[in-house]
Amino acid sequence: MSTSHTDELQRSIGSRQLSMIAIGGAIGTGLFFASGGAISQAGPGGAILAYAIMGLAVYCMMQSLGEMATQLPIAGSFEAYAERFVDPSLGFAFGWNYWFSWSITLAAEFVAGALIVQFWFPHTNPTLWAMGFFTLLMSLNLLSVKAYAEAEYWFASIKVVTVVIFLVVGALMIFGMLGDESVGFQNWSIGDPKTQAHAPFVGGITAVLMVFMVAGFSFQGTEGVGLAAAETEDPGKNVPKAIRTVFWRILLFYIGSIFVVGSLIAFTDPNLMHGEGDIAFSPFTIVFQRIPKVGYYAANVMNFVILSSVLSCGNSSLYVSSRMLYAMAHSGKAPKLFGHLNRRGVPVAAVWATGLVGALAFFASTVGDQKIYQIFYNASGLTGFMIWLGIAICHLRFRKAWVAQGRKLSDLKFKSKLYPYGPWLALVLFVVVILGANIGVFQAPEFSWFDFITSYLMLPAFLLLYFGHKLVNKTRVVPLQDCNFSAEE
Repeated sequence: MSTSHTDELQRSIGSRQLSMIAIGGAIGTGLFFASGGAISQAGPGGAILAYAIMGLAVYCMMQSLGEMATQLPIAGSFEAYAERFVDPSLGFAFGWNYWFSWSITLAAEFVAGALIVQFWFPHTNPTLWAMGFFTLLMSLNLLSVKAYAEAEYWFASIKVVTVVIFLVVGALMIFGMLGDESVGFQNWSIGDPKTQAHAPFVGGITAVLMVFMVAGFSFQGTEGVGLAAAETEDPGKNVPKAIRTVFWRILLFYIGSIFVVGSLIAFTDPNLMHGEGDIAFSPFTIVFQRIPKVGYYAANVMNFVILSSVLSCGNSSLYVSSRMLYAMAHSGKAPKLFGHLNRRGVPVAAVWATGLVGALAFFASTVGDQKIYQIFYNASGLTGFMIWLGIAICHLRFRKAWVAQGRKLSDLKFKSKLYPYGPWLALVLFVVVILGANIGVFQAPEFSWFDFITSYLMLPAFLLLYFGHKLVNKTRVVPLQDCNFSAEE
């Protein structure tokens, strides 16, 4: 690979690609698998309520990110905003946590992809498949940002088409328009004779709160729009467009899918509880298999869709984490090597470093060191909520600094709706998630230190990075008058 021939990232991501990058980041196993478990745990009404509340929090967060990313479409996005508007040490902690989290997620996609292919080729070596996926994703990301964006567009398109077909077919099945007897909405009032629970709400507020956490994990990845803004054509036009349209599509897909599943499958159906990672028990597969005459092909079709979803997530993981590493190298938080671009504007060293971390984590799991891998993967889950919390904090400071420096709100290229209530609501909800996401470790029959550590490791790790950097560099909170609104990185 050639070394740096350009100083700046190239703006090669178009409007249609940016929208699909946001959609692709949010539609994945959280929808295809976890939605079934959510209905089983909280009932169809409880699941919809939990996803709707989390959707509102994500909407507020994306409005905040959209305002900042449109005004300052710079490398590093929220990591750079934390440095400029809050504290350089916060930017340091955000950046390294985010890079680590998505690097480990990349490894998880290698594992998932290799397992999914076993559905068709049960006697092949999963490691060879994982190496093939590694080669594919590395090639797409090393070729150019345009290659990454185009691949992500088609990966995400497969998922979107599948969900749309699912919603249409599901609606027809509910009203008995595909040859079967009408199901109607009887599953919204069905009861469980064992627990005496009745739909639509099952398990009370506790169950809703637990699904609330699952919903948050499902929406993670939408913030990738902020990082992609630095490589987007005409960000002043395309970033707000993506922010405005994508959220409603995602919410429609999630709420609509849960409504269809909750109407067609009773919350008491034991198969909903076995859906995690098993194509045969994905609620989408269960519904498709009930279609007269064509149900036989449902598992194969869904397996293909899930595989494309996994490759999409892996593709995005490699992109966002490598761009974060590149941005940190430019701001002095990571070695300068990772800040070099080749003639096509690709941070080659950052892509390779991220890809190799993902590959090493994958091999750690195959060699038999599952404990270490589980610690990394489980611990990385909270990072997304911490970043979202940070985005809300950055936006509050961004607005205060904008006004304190005598700037007019009318000069903002995109104004967040619901300000200041939006970022404050998001802040409160994300704190609840961070503290309560893994509360189940305290409710188990026997307390497990291993589960406790894997669940909450990232909290002390984040604080260690923050205070360690602050101690070494003697940083302080940036005064409002000194906050930097320059578009130069």
